[in-house]
Amino acid sequence: MRHRKSGKALGRTADHRRALKRNLVTELFRHERIQTTTTKAKESRHLAERLVTYAKRGGLGRRRLAARYIQDESVLKRLFDDVAPRFAERPGGYTRIVKVGRRRGDGGEIAILELVGAGEVLAAAAKEKHKDKDDKKKK
Repeated sequence: MRHRKSGKALGRTADHRRALKRNLVTELFRHERIQTTTTKAKESRHLAERLVTYAKRGGLGRRRLAARYIQDESVLKRLFDDVAPRFAERPGGYTRIVKVGRRRGDGGEIAILELVGAGEVLAAAAKEKHKDKDDKKKK
């Protein structure tokens, strides 16, 4: 019986499921938004929210707790130095799930999992990149 079991199995073993969530969350913090199935997005959201809360509270202990899940040092640094300060005044709800539609091959429901405010950050990064290209052309 499956009484009182929280979370979805996602058709994987526990270790595989843990690795999947780790990878999804790492890429979320690296790229600000990821596209995946709706179920995977919903399952990964909980971990992402917890990691942002660790980063907001700061300190060595919480950094080590976050490092259990984010094993790429550059992404961990980005989480604590860039992402957490953006949410300093926000009490929760750091991520958003936007349903996109169905995947063409198998009809799986696709969603975008993104950090709230990712649009402004990505737009600013694109503008900066475009500005750098213009500067190179002028030289």
